[in-house]
Amino acid sequence: MAHCNTIFGQMLKLIPRHHFSGLEQQYGTGRAARSFSRWDQFVHLLFMQLTGRVSLRDGIAGLKARVRSLYHLGVQAVARSTFADANNRRPASFFEALFGRFYQRCQPVSPRHKFKFNNKLYSLDATVVQLCLSLFPWASFRRTKGAVKINTLLDHDGYLPALVTITEGRRHEAKAASLPRLPRGSIVVVDRAYTDYAWFRTLKNNGLFFVIRQKSNAVYQVKEHRPVPRRSGVTADQIISLTGPKAASYPYLLRRVCYTDPKTGKKYVYLTNNFRLSPQTIADIYKERWQIEIFFRWIKQNLKIKAFIGNSANAVMTQIYVALIAYLLLCYFKFLSGINIGLQELFRLLQLNLFRKCSLQEIVSPEEQFDDLVNNFNQLSLNIA
Repeated sequence: MAHCNTIFGQMLKLIPRHHFSGLEQQYGTGRAARSFSRWDQFVHLLFMQLTGRVSLRDGIAGLKARVRSLYHLGVQAVARSTFADANNRRPASFFEALFGRFYQRCQPVSPRHKFKFNNKLYSLDATVVQLCLSLFPWASFRRTKGAVKINTLLDHDGYLPALVTITEGRRHEAKAASLPRLPRGSIVVVDRAYTDYAWFRTLKNNGLFFVIRQKSNAVYQVKEHRPVPRRSGVTADQIISLTGPKAASYPYLLRRVCYTDPKTGKKYVYLTNNFRLSPQTIADIYKERWQIEIFFRWIKQNLKIKAFIGNSANAVMTQIYVALIAYLLLCYFKFLSGINIGLQELFRLLQLNLFRKCSLQEIVSPEEQFDDLVNNFNQLSLNIA
């Protein structure tokens, strides 16, 4: 029988160690690295995400119970105080960079978005994680409440988080909406909270398209009425220009698409700087923005980003970035294996088999193994007969 590492060990091998070591050299290790390296810290944090551990004591005890596995994972046992100190003091930017590096690794194997156009498609939004203000005084949100915002750019190729910035809860989404250099022609979908015409001008000047719902107080002038398809939810397709105080912020033409959902009867009005796609496609693009809400719901329900093992801003950000790396690991394995099961089911299978010694593929295709077992048994019976 061929030797197999544990499922956890195989998942860790999906992250190239030379990438990890390169980031260690870039960010430095510090004196404490000899007794508790960044790799030790990462493995402990990832273990806690994959097993649902909610406290430092619980996480450390869970790995200590696997003494042999610790050796094969290349990590060593650690004191609770040392683990807590590392989470508080070692810059979370290291794990932010590791998250970004692994997203790049996922891109070549991720499935393409569902639309026919070739443009890259992204959704930008933020979700709030409530915190106790007395325990997290730096995370100001309301007068008596604390929170952090996870600002996320979701790549619709595989529904992967492409960029994540973590801010205090009271910071407005539009002020955290700085984007990396995206491929020219990319389409960015946002909700009305991101209405900022100066930012739209920046997107246009960078060769990007945007789709957003129009605010009810927008002041504009219709320049052209374009034909709309019959028997569709599209009720208007117009070329407009802004008037009033906002006109100077965005002195270009915009496209205004009015749409009524045939199922609900709800009316929507969209603004975009893309004049080539059909109005129905514009409406469908905005509807696809719901995928980022599904992403937020998934990580909140399955990963540990609502209860934290440290109270400092650095510890909170470290835990969130490791949680997102865990999400990318699940997606990467799903894409590589080509398995036809949901991410939720895959996550449960990995949790149940994390320290089992078998191949990753084996735990997601038990039916095939059972069929092989039956066939082998039948063949053995024939040979005996």
